[in-house]
Amino acid sequence: MSDIRVYEQGGEAGFGDYVQLLKPRVMSLVVFTAFVGLLVAPVPVHPFIAFTSILFIALGGGASGALNMWWDADIDAKMRRTRGRPVPAGSVAADEALALGIGLTVISVAMLGLSANFAAAGLLAFTIFFYVVIYTMWLKRTTPQNIVIGGAAGAFPPMIGWACATGGISIESVLMFALIFMWTPPHFWSLALFMKDDYSNAGVPMLTVTHGRKATRRHILIYTVLLAPVALGAGFTSIGGPVYLASSVVLNAIFLKGAWDIWRRDEAQAEADKYAVEKRVFRFSLLYLFLHFGALLAEAVLHAYGLGAW
Repeated sequence: MSDIRVYEQGGEAGFGDYVQLLKPRVMSLVVFTAFVGLLVAPVPVHPFIAFTSILFIALGGGASGALNMWWDADIDAKMRRTRGRPVPAGSVAADEALALGIGLTVISVAMLGLSANFAAAGLLAFTIFFYVVIYTMWLKRTTPQNIVIGGAAGAFPPMIGWACATGGISIESVLMFALIFMWTPPHFWSLALFMKDDYSNAGVPMLTVTHGRKATRRHILIYTVLLAPVALGAGFTSIGGPVYLASSVVLNAIFLKGAWDIWRRDEAQAEADKYAVEKRVFRFSLLYLFLHFGALLAEAVLHAYGLGAW
């Protein structure tokens, strides 16, 4: 009951606490991938419309973060990684997080529709719904497939950016979505391996909890193998080119080697070196995604100057 009272009452919240509600680290990935999706689209966008589109996509990402923290305050309080978040820490009341999330949702979706187009706004609204309702409220607490299916929420931003420019969806935007969608499970499962008991303590049915750590290692390798052709496939579309393809070959080779190293290990080895391999693969997975989208951005610049076509 004491935890519930803290969530309801809150404390002396500062500006930084409200910023943390928006999950700025996650928002930075949302902004970057949406920005790339907008810039690689074949339709030029006025700089002001591009700026406002990315701004409202960022606000939509922040809305998802605030609503996620409102709903997950109980389990966040039980995990070392999340117990310092504003709601479980008692600095922001749960109803304030809820109000902020709803307010930002309405503003971001409405303004994106007015500044870009309503196809992009519809995708943004669906993304927020998917992350908050489908993933946070349903999948996260009920199935080890939470990250697999729920990863779609984080994969929509480049599609939204593309829709801001084109008003629709294409094979290129679907492949950008698929790249993030397939990347998410090995990224989070490698984190789950070295976070130890966080998920079991919180009652979250992560794969490490429901199927064991050996099965998780096997799944990381399987999904990384499946990810590689998806990532490489984007190189053969209109947004790809030799720079992207060369980068993707190298990045996927490194990621596959890391997944192989994780699969070969047992818990005794992992404990002995304090999960050094798992931590290394997790950190590289962040770089992997950033560099793939950075390579797409480089191809867009080369295409603009007539240098990047096959």
